[in-house]
Amino acid sequence: MLQGSMVAIVTPMSTNGDVDEKSLCKLLDHHLEQGTDGIVVVGTTGESVTLSVEEQRQVIACTMNHVAGQVPVIAGTGSNSTAKSITATQVAKQIGVDACLLVTPYYNKPTQEGLYQHFSAIADAVDIPQLLYNVPGRTACDMLPATVARLAKHDNIVGIKEATGDIKRGQEIKEFCNNTFNLYSGDDPTALELMLNGAKGVISVTANVAPKAMHEMCMAALANDAGTARNIDAKLAKLHQHLFLEANPIPVKWALHLMGFIETGIRLPLTPLAESHRATLEQTLRACELL
Repeated sequence: MLQGSMVAIVTPMSTNGDVDEKSLCKLLDHHLEQGTDGIVVVGTTGESVTLSVEEQRQVIACTMNHVAGQVPVIAGTGSNSTAKSITATQVAKQIGVDACLLVTPYYNKPTQEGLYQHFSAIADAVDIPQLLYNVPGRTACDMLPATVARLAKHDNIVGIKEATGDIKRGQEIKEFCNNTFNLYSGDDPTALELMLNGAKGVISVTANVAPKAMHEMCMAALANDAGTARNIDAKLAKLHQHLFLEANPIPVKWALHLMGFIETGIRLPLTPLAESHRATLEQTLRACELL
């Protein structure tokens, strides 16, 4: 079962924008050493929308080869096209990932019935564990709990990354979770509370820069050791906040650059972190003893 701290890992790039496999492997080694429980590649934080199909394949394959089964690898294969999502999911399965993460279709604003049919079509077409991903703040599309309940009945749909930050929403979804369908947080500031309310883990941006602490927080929460989990999370609170000073993954890529893991490469229309935010983020990293 997928659980714990699963990093939504960045895609390292050189200053000219090329995918940097060497830095990706360096990051992966760091996560394996620090206890990260799973790797999520080519998702939102991995800049999937500006990677070509071949680059997505490259990043997934590099990750699979380097991790070599030590922790689960999940590939982001969702889009706002059902056909493209099916193809991407098929490719990820062929490479050998453990599961796929499928975001709600963005921009075209499907109905709840459209969402049900979209995800059902992908699950019917590709026999691999699939996680739904609801993040209405980025997609302008909110998948309601009733729709999630319908989709949870499909054998290939094994969980949902719920990124609304709404604990009551999470509790509602948790009511129909079972041994084959689980709830995961997609919102670092509220991840602890969602885990204390039954979520099995978090797909985390913060874990990019604080993998050990995020792993330890998740393990404490899953063991119902709320006191320990809250103490760890309190130390990360400003980091959760300041990694969203600008749109993700702008701040986290800058943080990893300051930490010496990656170059400053990021693809338009995203740009490096604004000068006005750099001192704040650096101070937070130092306060968390990450620099």
